[in-house]
Amino acid sequence: MSDTPSAQGPRTAVVIGGGLAGMLAAAALAEFADVVVVERDVLPEGPEARKGLPQAQHAHLLWSGGARAIDALLPGTVGRLLADGGHRIALPTNMVGFSPAGWFRRWAEQSHYVVLAGRDLLDWHVRRSVRALPRVTISDRTEVLALEGDARRVTGVRVRRADGVERVLAAGLVVDASGRSSRTPAWLREFGVPAAAVRTVDPGLVYASRVFRAPKDLGNTFPVIVNVQADPREAGPGRSSTLVPIEGDRWLVTLSGTRGGEPTKDPELFEAFARSVRHPIVGELISGTEPLTDVAVTRTTVNRRHAYERARLPARFVVLGDAAAAYNPVYGHGMAVAAQSAVALRDTVRALGWSAPGLGARAQKAVAGPVAAAWALSTGNDVFYPGATEGGPTLAERIGAAYVRRLLLTSTGNGRVARAVTDVVTLERPAARLFTPPVLLAAVLGPRREQLTGPPLRPAEREAIAGILP
Repeated sequence: MSDTPSAQGPRTAVVIGGGLAGMLAAAALAEFADVVVVERDVLPEGPEARKGLPQAQHAHLLWSGGARAIDALLPGTVGRLLADGGHRIALPTNMVGFSPAGWFRRWAEQSHYVVLAGRDLLDWHVRRSVRALPRVTISDRTEVLALEGDARRVTGVRVRRADGVERVLAAGLVVDASGRSSRTPAWLREFGVPAAAVRTVDPGLVYASRVFRAPKDLGNTFPVIVNVQADPREAGPGRSSTLVPIEGDRWLVTLSGTRGGEPTKDPELFEAFARSVRHPIVGELISGTEPLTDVAVTRTTVNRRHAYERARLPARFVVLGDAAAAYNPVYGHGMAVAAQSAVALRDTVRALGWSAPGLGARAQKAVAGPVAAAWALSTGNDVFYPGATEGGPTLAERIGAAYVRRLLLTSTGNGRVARAVTDVVTLERPAARLFTPPVLLAAVLGPRREQLTGPPLRPAEREAIAGILP
């Protein structure tokens, strides 16, 4: 729908961007104010592709930390997604993963999970829940031209509707959730505000994805994630493969490769690429299955983080989602971080009150928590590929990567470390979980053997991947 709000008072918030991050930010603020979501593109009425989200064709993981955050903001949304065909996959029980340190440890206890569905279906369920909120108005086909206010305070936004009419939406709080194309750096320059520090890690990654019909009786009875990660220490480009089940008894397969080893749109080469990575398991699984789509390719995969929490932003202005930090999608943390950032925004307003001085700055610092954890996870491998950063990885990044590798290696034989790693990967716990004394000691003294352990595979699983798993 395309609704134009009436004159705004101090209890009004404007959210720039109608994607997942913007919708969740609107849900977070609807407890305190009337919210207007401004989106440039047309928002579909159903689970259909959105123009501004080409990456929707690739595998998306909603880690349990993010799923819990969505339900905290929009109760029942994840349940409705699952009822509509999405999958809730127990971790690490039903994840077959090959990391740079070997096979991930598996165990019967279902302590964590990931939610899987097509991105269009997930976004629609979130969007539908937000549309039902009485204090939220969605204004699509509306472009934000500029921020109103000055270097001291943002007072609203200037917008242009599809009919060419321009107007100012006054607001007591403005949130930029417009994604990778965010214009916040330019708007801050116009205000004379010093730019926030930016860290970019670009391994030159290219994604290629295709949807397959799952083999008979395996689409729902074999809900397993299969992932082979690249190892940046190995000579040559880094290549990876991921298979996830989605609604409709389908498998969504995403392949990736860094500079010199990129996948292509050629469907005849898709399976061969999947077999060429560090382990051919995904190529083996899709062999002989029916492809349902062409191959979709995306090159927008750079990791980029703006340190807005350390910048002197104008009051009453917050940046979250990919506008604050965008990640290599292969690690699947973008959606969970957006959800947890929206919860952090809500909790900050709850704690301080709508009219509190410094509300925007405090919220920005709260958002930095989930952002930092996901950033470390997403860039820990990527920073080591040639040309990923100017000057190569920093000393801190080298030390961090060495420690993470040690944790992964130890986790193959140590349940305590494996659970700690899973806690952090799923964003259930902050990264500090990896530095508690028991985990540190286990990482130093733990076994060095790389192995795949866990409960026996069920008959359908065993038949499907016989001869593939070690």
